[in-house]
Amino acid sequence: MGTGMLSNEEIVEYYKQDAVKLFRYLNWLESKSGKQVSSVYGAEGIATNSVPFPVYDGTLMGFVKEASNTCFMDRNYVYVYSRRQLKTVKDEMRLIQNATIREMDELAGILSHYILGGRTKARLWSDGVTYGVYFAVLTKMKALIEFWEGERVEHPQN
Repeated sequence: MGTGMLSNEEIVEYYKQDAVKLFRYLNWLESKSGKQVSSVYGAEGIATNSVPFPVYDGTLMGFVKEASNTCFMDRNYVYVYSRRQLKTVKDEMRLIQNATIREMDELAGILSHYILGGRTKARLWSDGVTYGVYFAVLTKMKALIEFWEGERVEHPQN
């Protein structure tokens, strides 16, 4: 969105409602970090008659669908990657770890990279879970919102 002209409190207000929707996935994302959440469908005989295709965990697909409908989705996420020189997951994690409330747009850009990018490179959806990127982004957002709100953010459990 470009929250550069907003105050810190306005940034929190802008992102909070959509962030809370995604926080309900935190426990699941934490439990699946480092694990595969997709497989390749390969029923008997499929290799000779058809092209194998990926099958994703239902919770992952629910997360992708819900995240796709939030204010975090930015089609210009590539500019975050070029401006911040993000090339690897390690670079992304460094940015996430050091982000402040003024960098919520950058966190949204990383989330957009995996959600929107996953529409053309579907492995990105599962990579976001496996490498812990979704969990790291949402955990950082939660910490920033709680810090600026001065209270714990409650969210529904899955």
